[in-house]
Amino acid sequence: MIKKILGYGLTLAIAAAAGWIVWSEYRHYSDDPWTRDGQVRANVVGIAPRVPGPIIRIAVVDNQHVKRGDLLFEIDPADYQAAVELAKAQVLAAKAALTQRKQDLDRQTELFQKKVNALQEYQDAQDNYDSAQANLAAAKANLVTAELKLSYTEIYATVNGEVTNLNISEGAYASIGQQVLALVDSDSYWIAAYFKETQLRHISTGDTAMISLMGNEDLPFLGTVRSVGWGIFVTDGSSGQDTTMLPSVSPTIDWVRLPQRFPVRIQVDSSARTELRIGQTASVAISHGASKTPSRIKENFNISTLPEDAMKEISEAIKTRQRFNAVVETAVPGVIPRVK
Repeated sequence: MIKKILGYGLTLAIAAAAGWIVWSEYRHYSDDPWTRDGQVRANVVGIAPRVPGPIIRIAVVDNQHVKRGDLLFEIDPADYQAAVELAKAQVLAAKAALTQRKQDLDRQTELFQKKVNALQEYQDAQDNYDSAQANLAAAKANLVTAELKLSYTEIYATVNGEVTNLNISEGAYASIGQQVLALVDSDSYWIAAYFKETQLRHISTGDTAMISLMGNEDLPFLGTVRSVGWGIFVTDGSSGQDTTMLPSVSPTIDWVRLPQRFPVRIQVDSSARTELRIGQTASVAISHGASKTPSRIKENFNISTLPEDAMKEISEAIKTRQRFNAVVETAVPGVIPRVK
């Protein structure tokens, strides 16, 4: 009899403990949203020449890291150098013409003051002098333009980043405004994490985010929520043409009513110890309200200072939570929405 009572009691205790764990994780999921539907994003800067011509030199290779101001490629400068020399000659000619018109004006002024010549001759000399000044200004402007075009034959990196989509070779003809390659701005990486609309009330600007990348789960890093999306494009056509510039997010199949997902922009901080690439899949856990619970991650917490064993514990905690969500979703359908 006692063994049966102890058995029942142990069973009830285990069931209560399991229920408490499920309830705690559900509250934790509700208060601290988590999603596996995140992607690494960055600004992509298209590089296009401002002057046309054949490419005579390519100073980089595909996927090379460059710094702002590094030479990328060079267009044949011969024609533009000749244009500079021509513009310089035009400036010299304009200066000589201006000197001549100044001398004519001085003579006509002296004669007019002595009442030797007519007023019309004096005014014509003034007009010729003003015209010569304008011609000199135009020649100098042409020289500046020619020098600018010559400088445009050398194309430099405008941002720090990685060269990508380099599909040209020396001898190819470059056209104005036609992109030759692209640079991934390495200073602009962020995470676009997509959360269900039911989770947005637990996400605020300034919240700390724990991020792990697929294939690098053992190297989590921190980020900060910078903004929450204010709209998405609805693909059923009900939004109208005014919303075509909004991000398009496909809803996930989740029982009957489909909650929409909104993008949350998360700025990556310096704790990232793995290389970031646009399009990488990321799992993101938000710590809502840094001061709400003492054990939460603080915004000034530098994960890069953690020892290796602590890093392994964090990584294992992330994996454990993923497994827990999958088990609970299967065991208790509808209690915890499926995380995408």
